[in-house]
Amino acid sequence: MNAEIKKKVDQWLHGNYDEETKNAIRKLQAEYENELTDAFYKNLEFGTGGLRGIMGVGTNRMNKYTVGMATQGYANYLKQCFGNDVRVVIGHDCRNNSRSFAEITANVFAANGIKVYLFESLRPTPEISFAIRELKCQGGVVCTASHNPKEYNGYKAYWDDGAQMVPPHDKNVIAEVEKILNVADVQWNGGKKNITIIGKEMDEKYLAMVKGLSIYPEVCKAQQDLKIVYTPIHGSGIMLVPQALAQLGFKNVHIVEEQSKPDGNFPTVQYPNPEETETMSIGLKKAEELNADILLGTDPDADRVGIGLKNNEGKWILLNGNQTALLAFAYIIEARKAKGIAQPNDMVIKTIVTTYMIDEVAKKNEISCYNVLTGFKWISSMIKAKEGKENYVVGGEESFGLMIGNQIRDKDSVSAVALICEMVAYEKSKGRSIFDKLIDLYVEYGFYKESLVNIVKKGMDGAKEIAKMMEDYRKNPPKSFIGANVVQLLDFELQQGKNLSTGETWKLDLPKSNVLQFVLADGTRVSARPSGTEPKIKFYFSVNTALHNAADFNKTEKLLDDKLNALAKEMGV
Repeated sequence: MNAEIKKKVDQWLHGNYDEETKNAIRKLQAEYENELTDAFYKNLEFGTGGLRGIMGVGTNRMNKYTVGMATQGYANYLKQCFGNDVRVVIGHDCRNNSRSFAEITANVFAANGIKVYLFESLRPTPEISFAIRELKCQGGVVCTASHNPKEYNGYKAYWDDGAQMVPPHDKNVIAEVEKILNVADVQWNGGKKNITIIGKEMDEKYLAMVKGLSIYPEVCKAQQDLKIVYTPIHGSGIMLVPQALAQLGFKNVHIVEEQSKPDGNFPTVQYPNPEETETMSIGLKKAEELNADILLGTDPDADRVGIGLKNNEGKWILLNGNQTALLAFAYIIEARKAKGIAQPNDMVIKTIVTTYMIDEVAKKNEISCYNVLTGFKWISSMIKAKEGKENYVVGGEESFGLMIGNQIRDKDSVSAVALICEMVAYEKSKGRSIFDKLIDLYVEYGFYKESLVNIVKKGMDGAKEIAKMMEDYRKNPPKSFIGANVVQLLDFELQQGKNLSTGETWKLDLPKSNVLQFVLADGTRVSARPSGTEPKIKFYFSVNTALHNAADFNKTEKLLDDKLNALAKEMGV
């Protein structure tokens, strides 16, 4: 253990920390030195999802002290920016310690003279974003680790527009937190009068907003018997998703009972992530037994949604996030057009690692499509940049996230579930499924297929390995993949695009981010990005070809799948 880490450990052992914490440190000292090193070798930082980490003792862990110190730093910064009239919203999900962390957060804000609106119990993350805007607050916090495993928790920090913080605010908050060298610098208690409990009245306003997003409410009512299976995966979606479906008129909703009760131990799954087949397996079984029209699953804080449906062979499958985003974007763009409510200045926003098929759909429908960095805070930042000039209708990314309409600034599975069920109802009214619609889109716009490979590298050594991998790709970029030349290298850290044939360079007009994207001559894209919320590096692969007719779907899909597998193999992942 190096001297800097030992100094931090000693500060906690001899500082103003409770005995339970000190005993836990002593136990790590005696039995788990590597774990102790990992717990103290750095401070938790705001990434694409805010503060997130494993629960436990130490500066690199989620605990009452790191939460309290982060809140004090955040409170100091809010007061610097907005003076003494500051209001915040605090919410949390179902995770172990989430309520406790939310109450600590509320108490620290309140002790600093900040007006706090604390939700009475767990709520979906998007409702907190909505409430910040509705109550005209200057900030907010959701205590959640989203879809991470059960040992994690987190702290999503929001700004006055209801979006998670972007530079300079995220870095400035960290700077303020780093000024707090002792837990004695935190104002822990003394402001109870500044805390207001909120709940049902905000639920009603939020649900009204979701209902207002419907484009064809009459179709939903006509298809009220649509057979829907929904699983909240032990999370906060159970609080609002069934109500959102009910108010659209859907009466045949089946909840996956085994996963209906909020539980931070997530007893039926290894990872509470609707991207995982294992996580959705109970829902898939129930959907098959009931011969349902659609299966939907939301993660613990209900910001992302997974879809299960029958494919063209009648087999139940899960769509990936790119397919879900494509269907949602296409539906909203086409339905608004057909209904006569599209505006000439409508725009959609996606991330740089989300299917470029959406760009093709937008282009053909003469609607602006903007690409931003990964994370909904960047979608929100683009909305702010275009405010008053262009009309935002939908944004999304491949990680199972959608943000519909202009009254919210984070991904929202509640409105996404409502929209997806409306899509299914719309296609059913025409005697079709949304899988049929998906194939039709491939025929019309080109068949794009994507895959994602995650490589987990835990701890301090893992972080170094990930950094080296990115450095190697940056210094020695591959010249070709599976026989096709790399024609462009897009380096978002250097904010530079480069034509590898001519040497021509151009500026990428996006904030700095440690992402590399290789563009091949045939339109294939390979992207590498360290995760901002988990100890992993992510590789995104995208391939495409023409699909001449629906009958060729299976054959063409196999060709694309083979190509994706070959790309991953060549990358060594």
